[in-house]
Amino acid sequence: MKPELSEQLFIEELFKNSIQKLNDKSLKLKSIDKLTGDASTRRYYRLYCEGGSFVACLDNPTEVGANSFVNVQEFLEGFGVRVPRVFDKVLEKGYILEEDLGNETLLHYLSSVESSARELEIYKKVIDPLIEIHKVSDKKMVESNLFQQKFDFEKLHWEIEFTLDFYYKRFLNIENEKDIENISDLFRPICERLSSKKMVLTHRDFHSRNVMIKDEDYIIIDFQDARWGIPQYDLVSMLDDCYYKITEPNKKEIKKYYYRSLGEEIIGQDWNEFNSLYDDMVLQRVFKAIGSFGYIYATRKDVRYIKYVGFAMEKIRKVMMKDPKYDDLRKVMFRNYYAS
Repeated sequence: MKPELSEQLFIEELFKNSIQKLNDKSLKLKSIDKLTGDASTRRYYRLYCEGGSFVACLDNPTEVGANSFVNVQEFLEGFGVRVPRVFDKVLEKGYILEEDLGNETLLHYLSSVESSARELEIYKKVIDPLIEIHKVSDKKMVESNLFQQKFDFEKLHWEIEFTLDFYYKRFLNIENEKDIENISDLFRPICERLSSKKMVLTHRDFHSRNVMIKDEDYIIIDFQDARWGIPQYDLVSMLDDCYYKITEPNKKEIKKYYYRSLGEEIIGQDWNEFNSLYDDMVLQRVFKAIGSFGYIYATRKDVRYIKYVGFAMEKIRKVMMKDPKYDDLRKVMFRNYYAS
């Protein structure tokens, strides 16, 4: 898709300056394509040159040092995490020139997986950089002064209210305020448990659309909202992804692999507590994802994500059926969902 003329002229001028900074006259610009947007408001463009290609991101202008993507990219790269390389930036104009990672997301890559054994191999490679992120010490996080936000009770429960608003009320048109309030209240103890445990650096949106595959590298993207949270937040985001269903034996094996690799000292939970909180996290995290799908539809009339809601809701119900402590929440949630 071709960009608007004003966009093209803007990017051409910025890229001309980038070439001068990179001191590489072979990078003659041939054409620009506008890439299909994701769930964010950022705009991406692929820049084709005689010597290769780049991706330019146009984001909201910020002061130097105030762009969360650039800051977290530099931080993670410093710990050996494979993230997109940044070649140039003009933050006051919202311009970031990045490595072109191609089009192969983990989700697309998994679509051609030929066996359960191969799926397991792939997921181990995906989880390895997550383990490195979660190993970052509290001291380094504090010293960076980048991570002021956390998944505390207020944030986790706000996300529940977010889904009740944008999915239950606006999308499903559920008007039973008593039931809505009841769902909110029944999520409170779940959010309290999840916010009371030892926290690590979490990616915040670690799913199969946010890992790119390039030359057998597994490259992490969309990390700019990284913050403090319990380890299960990212693990659930990947293993109980709303877009792809990993086989149950492989999910169990990856959970064990992750736990053994990180260790109880860093995680701060024994194996039984780890699994119990994992289930809590599935309920909160997947419910929030459903809210995001509802929000994207309500604000942009973008229907692409609605098809994942049914899968996500049944994922939640399956976890709830395992433990009677979820019975009251399950009944009120699904009574309204199935009746809508």
